[in-house]
Amino acid sequence: MYGPGGVVTSWRDLMTAAVVVRSMLGVSPSAYQDACEVMRPEHAAATIACILERAGHINSAGGYLRDLTAKAQQGEFSLGPMLMAQMRANPGAGKKAG
Repeated sequence: MYGPGGVVTSWRDLMTAAVVVRSMLGVSPSAYQDACEVMRPEHAAATIACILERAGHINSAGGYLRDLTAKAQQGEFSLGPMLMAQMRANPGAGKKAG
C-alpha cells in the first residue's frame, strides 16, 4: 500500500515506503536517520513497518523509535523478536494469494 505501485516487493521498496510512513506517523527525519545509522536502513525500515502495524497502541511513534534506537545502540534490541511478534499477531499477513 505504501510502496511504489502500492506494493512492497523488495528491501528498496520497503525503505522507500518507510520514508512515507515515517512522515505519516510523525517520526522526525532525525529520529529515522539515527535509526538508519544505528540499525542499518533495512532494519530501520522494517521497524517502522512494525510501528505502523501497532500505531494504535503507541503514544509517540517517534519516541518509541528513539527508544528502540537507543536499545539497539546498547545491543539490547533485535528486530527478529519484533517481527516474530508481529507475525503471531497477524497470522497469514504478508502471504501471497494464489
